[in-house]
Amino acid sequence: MHKPINEHFCESWVNGNPASTVSISDRGLAYGDGVFETIRVNETPVLFSQHLSRLMRGLAALDIPFDRTIFEGEVSRYLQHRQHGVLKIIVTRGVGGRGYASLPNSEPNRILSWHPLPEYPATYFSNGVSVYACKTVLGQNPSLAGIKHLNRLEQVLARNEWGQGNYQEGIVCDFRGNVVEAVFSNLWVVNDGCLMTPRLDMSGVAGVMREWLLEELPKRGVKVKEVTLSSSDLLSVDEIFLSNSVFGIWPVKQYNGASWSPGVITTLCQALVQDLLFDI
Repeated sequence: MHKPINEHFCESWVNGNPASTVSISDRGLAYGDGVFETIRVNETPVLFSQHLSRLMRGLAALDIPFDRTIFEGEVSRYLQHRQHGVLKIIVTRGVGGRGYASLPNSEPNRILSWHPLPEYPATYFSNGVSVYACKTVLGQNPSLAGIKHLNRLEQVLARNEWGQGNYQEGIVCDFRGNVVEAVFSNLWVVNDGCLMTPRLDMSGVAGVMREWLLEELPKRGVKVKEVTLSSSDLLSVDEIFLSNSVFGIWPVKQYNGASWSPGVITTLCQALVQDLLFDI
C-alpha cells in the first residue's frame, strides 16, 4: 500500500501538486519556451518581489499568459516548513505539438523544486575568486535581453570551458568583444570611485541582485553607471566583483593575468547584502 504524499516535504510540485514529471510534449523541453528563477530562501525568500517581477517580464516578453496572484499563493504554500535552501521556479508555455507555432489557449506549466544552499568556501567571499576568460560569445537579441529564459546553451558551453579546474566563474563577451556578464552572475567594476556594470540591452540576464544594487547604492552615496566595457578595460580597473542572488557578492582576485584585492566599494556591497538581505 502506497503511503500518502506529504506535500510539504515533496521536493517538487507541478501545477500546485506534488509531482516530479511533465509531458514529453512540454514546450519548455522542446524549445526552451519558458522562463525560470532561482531564489535563495533564508527564513523568507530573498528578493522575492524582484524575482517575481522579472518572471512576469519574461513571461510577457514570450507572450505567455500568467496569473501572478494565484502563483504567489502557490509558492507561499510550497515554502511552508522550508527554510535555508534554494527555490527554483520554472514556467513553460505548456504542452504543444511538433513545430514552433504554439497552440491557442495552451495552459502554462508551473514547476517548483527545492534544493540545498550551495556550500562555497568562505575564501570566495573574503579573498575573492579566480575568473576564466571564456571563448564562448553571447548572441545579441534585444527581444530576449535581460530575461531569464530557459535556453541557456550559451551558458552551458561557457561553463564547460574550464571544467573542474582552478576557476570559480567565467566572464563572457558578445561578438564585438564587449563584456556582458559572468556565466551565472553579473559583473561590476570600480574605477576612480565610480561603480560600473555592463549594459544588458542586447544580451545577458538582468540579475535581481544587480537590480537591487543599482537601486540601493545611490542611496549610500555611491555613483553607479551602466556602461559598455571591453575585455581589455577590465585589466586596468581598481576593483572587480560578481553579484548573484544566491551567493551574494564575490570579489574577483584574478582574471586574465591581472589581480586585485577586495576594495572599499566591494566590501561595502558585501556588507549591505549581508546585513539587509541575508541576515534575516
